[in-house]
Amino acid sequence: MLKFGEIRELIRLFDETSVVELNLEVEDVRIRLKKADAIVHNTPATGIAPAITAAVAPVSPANPGALAMGSAVPTASPPGAGVPQADAAADAPASEEAGIHTVVSPMVGTFYRAPSPDAAPFVERGSQVDEKTVVCIVEAMKLMNEIEAEVKGEVIDILAENGQLVEYGQPLFRIKVS
Repeated sequence: MLKFGEIRELIRLFDETSVVELNLEVEDVRIRLKKADAIVHNTPATGIAPAITAAVAPVSPANPGALAMGSAVPTASPPGAGVPQADAAADAPASEEAGIHTVVSPMVGTFYRAPSPDAAPFVERGSQVDEKTVVCIVEAMKLMNEIEAEVKGEVIDILAENGQLVEYGQPLFRIKVS
């Protein structure tokens, strides 16, 4: 099964190409990427990156045509509707403290600190993690998505409560990078 980091990299690479639509099926996952209004939004006058919508859904033998339509990546605002997407992304790291990485939710779902209700949490404050350490699960549409630390360091803050509904991009953990 594809991991979130692999999907995020695929989206990043797709965004850097002139390809307007991509359909991909790997094992039991189907991904559809499509740039909306790429010509209108990607003009030198607006400076706004093309909008990208992404959908990821399990493909089951009983329902091979099922495709959950949800936005895994925010779409760019229309011209004149506020700060261009590229500027907003550039401001995010500047607001973070130096040497602190914030793990954010890659999707809307329910946050779980442990693999099951009776199990110990994946990490606690003070836990040492590396790039592949699972720090939590975000459940979305009955799928349990393991979220990895993405950096090597020490967990300094846990910003969500077990069982809490989290939004796309919501901070979940702060990790002091080592």
